[in-house]
Amino acid sequence: MAAFCGAVIYTIIGVIPGTDETAVIAPVTLGLILMGFSPEIVLAFFIAAIIAKKLTDSIPVAVAGIPGGVMAAPMVEKALVLKEKGMSDVSIKKMASGSVIGTLVAIPVSLFLATALLPLSDLIKAYSSQVFLGGAIFLALMSNAKVMSLISIFVFSLFIQAVRKFYWFTGLVPENKNVFISFFLAITIGLMLVSLLELLSKKKREKNLRDDYKETVISREKTNFFIPNPFTILDGKEVASAAIASVVGCMTFFMSPIGMTSFLGEALSSHIKDPVKKASRAISTMDALSNATYIAGTLIPLIALGVPLSPMALGPANPLFVAPPVFSLEYNMHHALQSNFVLPIIIGAAVALMITYPLAVIYSQQICKFVFEKISHEALLGLFFGIVVLIAYNEAGLINILGVLIVGTFSGLLNKKGVNFGVQFMTLYCATYVSSFVF
Repeated sequence: MAAFCGAVIYTIIGVIPGTDETAVIAPVTLGLILMGFSPEIVLAFFIAAIIAKKLTDSIPVAVAGIPGGVMAAPMVEKALVLKEKGMSDVSIKKMASGSVIGTLVAIPVSLFLATALLPLSDLIKAYSSQVFLGGAIFLALMSNAKVMSLISIFVFSLFIQAVRKFYWFTGLVPENKNVFISFFLAITIGLMLVSLLELLSKKKREKNLRDDYKETVISREKTNFFIPNPFTILDGKEVASAAIASVVGCMTFFMSPIGMTSFLGEALSSHIKDPVKKASRAISTMDALSNATYIAGTLIPLIALGVPLSPMALGPANPLFVAPPVFSLEYNMHHALQSNFVLPIIIGAAVALMITYPLAVIYSQQICKFVFEKISHEALLGLFFGIVVLIAYNEAGLINILGVLIVGTFSGLLNKKGVNFGVQFMTLYCATYVSSFVF
């Protein structure tokens, strides 16, 4: 039932343009954990949710040229090539089939790699602060704004620790308590906060004034009521490309998912001259890789290490590692499930594929039309913003709501300067260690 709910809910949310995975999945997962649901139920829900979200966030790309999420953005250019040729239905099927292959490859490969890394778990945990600092530096060097990202590691660490020290100084939070999950969620809503604050500027408001509604054109295709086989939708080379990209994505689980998606998608299709074949190869490969990196980025750190050492584990999957007072780095889902991971993972993946894949390839246009017309993007984001405020109050009272707004705004400003979420989340984990050299 949990997997079914996760699949249905995030099949719809995935179609909504601009919904960031961290902002829409992490708060709900955290809420389930805090409400006392068993680890097996939470994991099955999470796996179903992430697979459903990744399967459907490419639908608006194909039918309207708008990415449903951050990870779908690299596919826009290639999907528009097929859309202009009147092949939106082909684009949807190719991307959905790529997602299926990415999921089917990623789960066994992730389980194998997790098992291989198990002997290193104690060593990594013993030096977790140093590992997180190294991860932050690595992600900073991989980003476009290298210098700014490197500087932000030190500055953001001091800023976070300064807010914590203010809490301790006022006596509103005990000195032995480190506010964490609220600041994590603050980072996820940082860009939203900055966008709202920008509206206080007259120039910004005037720049965003509109005289009419934004028009989105959805291409009309004939609905086909049979469920196609993903292995027949893609030709042999596309299947091979999607599978290879998925394996590489699993092996590079610690790197930026969007960066790997763009890089490998282009690399495995750049030699093709025909624009339609090139676009088809690219979008199927990218979608497979997108799914694989998200699954591997969750499962490998969760099963093998028990510490979130990937952008995915630091983002949407973070509540599986840290959800005070239920989970911490010392005891989380890694310890709670131990060797009982496989069944919830398989159930979550199977339910999501059985529900979302048929809906994606048969009713994609109807889903897009319903979501674009009936579901308010702003209302949905407001709902998740409300969840963040509630969790902030629950963790440290009214003062923490103010702290979340301050940390979120600072995070959003850093993001505007090119400091990505991966660097910021890694910095949050090593903030105490970095600031210990100053305070």
